[in-house]
Amino acid sequence: MKLDVLVLAAHPDDAEISCGGTIAKHVALGHSVGIVDFTKGELGTRGTPELRAEEAADAARILRVSVRDNLGLKDGFFQNDPEHQLAVVKAVRKYKPDIVLANAVYDRHIDHGKGAALGYDACFLSGLAKVETVDENGKKQAPWRPSAVYHCIQSLFIEPDFIVDITDHFELKMEAVRAFKSQFYDPSSSEPETYISSPSFLRMLEARAVEFGHAIGTKYGEGFTVRRYPGVNSLFDLI
Repeated sequence: MKLDVLVLAAHPDDAEISCGGTIAKHVALGHSVGIVDFTKGELGTRGTPELRAEEAADAARILRVSVRDNLGLKDGFFQNDPEHQLAVVKAVRKYKPDIVLANAVYDRHIDHGKGAALGYDACFLSGLAKVETVDENGKKQAPWRPSAVYHCIQSLFIEPDFIVDITDHFELKMEAVRAFKSQFYDPSSSEPETYISSPSFLRMLEARAVEFGHAIGTKYGEGFTVRRYPGVNSLFDLI
């Protein structure tokens, strides 16, 4: 399956938190969007990997993504090394995205920075013909390199290089976030409170979206960073 946009995320719920509005917007615009989660989030304090998988499927339906996969890498302990790079290369070559959205370049959770580096490096390696991989049927995969890799902004504030207007899709983003009932604020839950399970975390997500939106003259926005200068064909592409 050929995708227009592929989100590479360290954990189930990373995509929804950091770029759920952008996903929803591009699906609404007619683009095919998919998510590949690196881990099952098995080290999370609340919930179980099985429950997280159900929640991820619910969020995927809400956002209407074309596909959602999980690579089953080890939560907390995956590395940006050849073994893990090849696993991500296979996913990139499978879906042939034009644009990849990856984790924040640094963040509170150690997996996010690692996920950013792993996703970025794998996208480069995926374009090298001498890096050989095979698909699930044992067929050799052709090289593929996305045209652009952009990094989301997650828990910690990072100055964005560009901001996407998600005003018409913010509520859908938050619906997808709330699909992860085990992870976020639930007054009926008896599980331990965590950094992301307090009501203040959801308020932070809205406040950040308001701040980014205000910066570009809209109600809500999501910010991204780049490692390479984005090129435009016309000054009018910037308005």
